[in-house]
Amino acid sequence: MMAWTQNEIEACIENCKKKAAVDAEFRKKLMDDPAAAVKEVSGKEIPAGFKIKILENDPAYDATFVLPPLVSGNISDRELDEVAAGICGMQTCAMDACGVAGNYSK
Repeated sequence: MMAWTQNEIEACIENCKKKAAVDAEFRKKLMDDPAAAVKEVSGKEIPAGFKIKILENDPAYDATFVLPPLVSGNISDRELDEVAAGICGMQTCAMDACGVAGNYSK
């Protein structure tokens, strides 16, 4: 399996958003099977076990926020820096723009 670069992730996000905005069938696929939809757009598989959550914007609300994981107990300075910099868990929240939080590369 090929690793993802940050540029590939960002391009995939943009492409997923653009396609989902005009293609109802793809939008449903993205909601139902994000890994298959990402592969359709990018030609690349996501890592086994990597989960993606898609969120649709709700026109009843003015904004949608994706919260970072709840931090409890002691954390290292590095972990604190990652949370403050918008990094969730393993990697950056790059896929958040397409409703998917996380990054495909480790």
